[in-house]
Amino acid sequence: MTSNMFNCYIVVISLLKLSPLFFLSVAYWRFWLCVSVVYELFLIFILFQTVHDGRQFMKYIDPKLGVPLPERDYGGNCLMYDPGNTTDPFHNIWDKIDGFVPAHFLGWYIKTLVIRDWWMCMIISVMFEFLEYSLEHQLPNFSECWWDHASINITALPLCIPKSLQWIMDVLVCNGLGIYCGMKTLGWLSMKPYQWQGLWNIPTYKGKIKRIAFQFTPYSWVKFEWKPASNLRRWLAVLGIIFMFLLAELNTFYLKFVLWMPPEHYLVLLRLVFFVNVGGVAMREIYDFMDDPKFHRKLGQQAWMVAAITVTEFLIVVKYDPNTIMLPIPFFITQCWFLGILLIFTWTLWRFFFRDITLRYKETRRRKQESPSDRDRSLGNGNPSTPSGRSKLNGSSETVRQRKS
Repeated sequence: MTSNMFNCYIVVISLLKLSPLFFLSVAYWRFWLCVSVVYELFLIFILFQTVHDGRQFMKYIDPKLGVPLPERDYGGNCLMYDPGNTTDPFHNIWDKIDGFVPAHFLGWYIKTLVIRDWWMCMIISVMFEFLEYSLEHQLPNFSECWWDHASINITALPLCIPKSLQWIMDVLVCNGLGIYCGMKTLGWLSMKPYQWQGLWNIPTYKGKIKRIAFQFTPYSWVKFEWKPASNLRRWLAVLGIIFMFLLAELNTFYLKFVLWMPPEHYLVLLRLVFFVNVGGVAMREIYDFMDDPKFHRKLGQQAWMVAAITVTEFLIVVKYDPNTIMLPIPFFITQCWFLGILLIFTWTLWRFFFRDITLRYKETRRRKQESPSDRDRSLGNGNPSTPSGRSKLNGSSETVRQRKS
C-alpha cells in the first residue's frame, strides 16, 4: 500500500503545474498541492456524513476523539491569583490559556510573511478582534479575560481594566509585535542579495553549510504592492482576500468545536502548518493574477484549492451545528456591522463611480474653457487658423491667370 501511494505521488507531482515559489524544491510545493487535494476530498467525505457518524469517524484517526468536549469557562472568573485555592492559586491562568494564545505572535509573524503588507495585516487583525467580540455568545473561547486578550503579564494593572484597553493591548502588543517583526524580516529579504552557486563549487565547509541554510530562503523576492484603491477590480479582490482570511481563521475555532477536537490536539496544529504552506503559494498566485493579468490569465491551482477548502470547512460547521451558527447576534453588534458594511459600500461607490464621474466632468469643462482661449491666442499672434474669403478669391484668380498664359 505504501508503494502504491508513493507511485501515485510521483505520477501526480509530474502532472501538476509549477508553483510560483522556487525555494526548497519544486516537488515540495507540488506535494502540498497534492495534500490540499486529499484534504479537500476528506472534507467532502465528512460533509456528506451524518453528524454522529462524522464525529465518530474521527476515532479512526485518534481513538481519543469522538467524545464531547468538557465545558470550559474562558471569561468567567478572571482572577489571576485565587487565594481560595491553596493547591494552585494560578489555576485560572492554566485553565484559560490554550495553545492559541502563545501562538499569536508566531502566527501573525508568518501571516505577515504571506501577505507582505502592513496595512492589510493590521486590518485583518482588527477585524478578527471585532469578530471575537461579536461571536462571544456562540463560542465560549471567544469570551476571554482581559489578561488573555492582552497576552502579556501585567499584574500591576487593576482587574477592572476597561474592555477597550484590553482590545488595544491585544492588537498592538501581541499581534502588532508579530506583524512588526514580520515586516522587518520582509525588509531584510527584499534587500538581501540573491546569488546562488552550486554546492560543490563552494570550496569551504562553512560556505557549504551556509548554502544549505539559504536553500530554505526564497530564490528571489517579489514585493507585494496590492494598491487596493487603484481600480475597482483590485479593490474587490483585496476585500475578497480579507474575507477568506477571516473565514479561515473562524473555521479554526468552529471546526474543533463541532468535531469535538480539543485545542491542544495535534490535528489542529497540523491544519495550521498546512495552511501556512498552501497559503503562501495561494497568495503569490493571487498577486500574480492581479498584477499581470495579461501574462497570468488564470488563477493558480493552489488559490482555487484554498478557496474550496475554506468554503467546505464552513459548510461542515453549518451542517454539524446549525443551532450555534444561528444564535441571534445582539442588536447593538448587528448595528455596528451594518454601519461598517454601509461605510464600505458608500466609499466604494464614491471612489470608483461618483469620483470618476466628477473628475471626468471637471476635465471636460477644463478642455472647453481652454479651447476658446487657445483660439483667441492664435488670432492675437497673427496666425489665423483659416484663410479669409478674399484671400481665397485672390488665390483662385491668380491660378486662372496662369492657366490663360
